[in-house]
Amino acid sequence: MAQYTVKEALAKAAALAEAGQTAQAKSLYGAILKAFPDNAAARQGLGTLSDGTNTPPATAEPPKPLLQKVLALYTSGQYDAASTQLADMLKDYPDAIVLWNLEGATAAALKDWGRAEAAFRKAVALNPASAVAHNNLGNILKETGRKDAAAASYERAIELKPDYIDPRLSLAAQQQEKGQLADAVAHYQAVLALKPDHAEVRKMMLHQQQYMCDWRALDDIKAACPTLGIEGEAIAPFGALAMEDAPERQLLRSRNWARSSYKQQPLPLPARPKARPDRLRIGYFSADFHDHATLYLMAGLFRHHDKRRFDIRAYSYGSIEAGAMRTQLQETVDQFTDIRALGGKEVAGLARAHGLDIAIDLKGYTAGSRSQLFAYRLAPLQISMVGYCSTMGADFIDYMVTDPLVVPEGERAHYSESMLWMPDFYLPTDDRRRIAETATTRADFGLPEDGFVFCSFNKPYKVSPREFDIWMRLLHRVEGSVLWQLKPNKWAQANMQKEAAARGIDPARLVFAPWAPSAEHLARHKHADLFLDTFVVNGHTTAVDALWTGLPLISRPGRQLAARVAASCLTALGLEDLVAQDDAAYEALAYALATDPGRLSDVRARIEANKHSHALFDSQRYTRHFEQGLDSAYARYLKGLPPTDIKVVALP
Repeated sequence: MAQYTVKEALAKAAALAEAGQTAQAKSLYGAILKAFPDNAAARQGLGTLSDGTNTPPATAEPPKPLLQKVLALYTSGQYDAASTQLADMLKDYPDAIVLWNLEGATAAALKDWGRAEAAFRKAVALNPASAVAHNNLGNILKETGRKDAAAASYERAIELKPDYIDPRLSLAAQQQEKGQLADAVAHYQAVLALKPDHAEVRKMMLHQQQYMCDWRALDDIKAACPTLGIEGEAIAPFGALAMEDAPERQLLRSRNWARSSYKQQPLPLPARPKARPDRLRIGYFSADFHDHATLYLMAGLFRHHDKRRFDIRAYSYGSIEAGAMRTQLQETVDQFTDIRALGGKEVAGLARAHGLDIAIDLKGYTAGSRSQLFAYRLAPLQISMVGYCSTMGADFIDYMVTDPLVVPEGERAHYSESMLWMPDFYLPTDDRRRIAETATTRADFGLPEDGFVFCSFNKPYKVSPREFDIWMRLLHRVEGSVLWQLKPNKWAQANMQKEAAARGIDPARLVFAPWAPSAEHLARHKHADLFLDTFVVNGHTTAVDALWTGLPLISRPGRQLAARVAASCLTALGLEDLVAQDDAAYEALAYALATDPGRLSDVRARIEANKHSHALFDSQRYTRHFEQGLDSAYARYLKGLPPTDIKVVALP
């Protein structure tokens, strides 16, 4: 219709229709609608020629009001209704790319991966130059495990639109998973060049630099912390925990994240029962029901739960569906349900159908979390425990499991949940954790037979120059000593070796242990002499591991929960004297133990004796305390009272 104005084209189409040249009139009306999708006169004229069906040609785009209606259904989470509407619209507008992209997004929200992929492939076919379509297809390929194909789609999207942020972020996430941290950081830097105020990307970049022990980023971290995730854009809070020991700011980040990310409408609560059921039905939700630190800690609790009074159910949404720990859990709980394929509302409906009394989130804001499920209200009471070592700042989490040492009274105000105060140690432990019987020697791990072995098996992002300076001074002062760590990524290893050399220490005195299965990893602890804890984020499972194997550990508590876990762990084992109150005391204590074999031997003997007489490894005692807390919380609920701090009374 290039030779006509719109008015002339409409007149020409009407004349063709009046002359009986229907095909030509339809073609011209279709051309008008292709250029001007909202032209009512063309749509009416075409409808007249279509025997009142008002069916536009395949080339037409849907009118804006209709598109806005289906988009509103999608954005409000009404995916089934949106899907039905889209099916009708695609009959009328089969070549509308915007509809195919929306169809793919809706199908993805419903976890109908095949339909989503087909929709995005159709969008790509209709417009191979659409960066959005290639990115959307990449997301589905990634979700269904075809990560190389996904990467190709993301790279094509970036080629088509170099300033497109989403595919760069997706590629960065994949590279992190594959251990290509430098490439991930490069993508984050490219995104920040395009959008300098992208807070989540800045956090991810800085967190990966911490994983790489790239301490050149420390000034950037210090500058970012006062506002990162607090002013402006929210961030997923976990990555900031190791950046600073500031519980007041961790609370602000968590609140901002929960408020901006979890907009699901809670389902109406069931009628409040008049009495406690014979068995309280407890649902534990996690992605880590496999050979993972969570289950290594939780196994004793699951085993000791009083099945006469509690109906224990596990809900798994993790991708790993095998392993000895998973099998053990399935045999221990009353019911195990895999919910990975279910959408949020489906999970909420299932939880309601199962009649959960209390739902427990074992992930919080850690990787792979689906804590948004709890925004739907899976149960009348909801609790955070084990997985996330800080406040969630979410109004849908009623309680967090803690103890008076990890959250001292002076810091209580920085946690949004009501406290379920455990009397000993807030984390459960397993008193049947297997340690492999091995005949290894120090030489098998590259350790000196006679030299003192300092060890720290915490992840590299927890290590900063603050600890490292102390560790290197200890190596200077204790002749022949070494520092034994878990083998990190290649950048962290190279950076720590470089930093050691800069402090006058032969990099060969840093020894790195490769990954090993849990029981074998525990067994090799016998070759270490002293575990040196990190500061801003302590060892949690790693601290429990060390003490379970009899390895002495020293810690220096900070302010936030993540910085006080090992101190609470030591106290629950009767080893308060291994808790240093400042950095200088930490260094002095480490040196004293390294140079006094008798004192160190005495500590080892106390660990071995106290394992059987103190609370830390008393799984049954922990379980009874935890069940007391559950009962107290539920009793308040029955009375119509809001959650409040609950102090569990210690058993004799």
